[in-house]
Amino acid sequence: MAKRQTLPPVTPGELLMEEFLAPLGITKYRLAKEIWVPATRIGEIIAGKRAITADTDLRLCRFFGLSDGYWLRAQVAHDTEVAHAKLDAELEKIRPWSGGGLAARPSG
Repeated sequence: MAKRQTLPPVTPGELLMEEFLAPLGITKYRLAKEIWVPATRIGEIIAGKRAITADTDLRLCRFFGLSDGYWLRAQVAHDTEVAHAKLDAELEKIRPWSGGGLAARPSG
């Protein structure tokens, strides 16, 4: 059976550019100035060379009027997809624990 072809996961930077900056006509430089970060940070995020941090998430969420954590959730979703693609074969070998619930474990 042929391996299924999938598209690479969308990076938070692609989401930022395609769904926010481009439609609103905001440049990377303008965004950086508005949220008080170096322009290189925004450029690297958009290029997929830098991950979203909690600091950047809070700034972007405030600027775009989003709930705190929006950009971090996008980053985690991306990272999880990438990890799954790399680890699928190994993950298949891992068997879920069946020795009882965590509550049954002795403490201390």
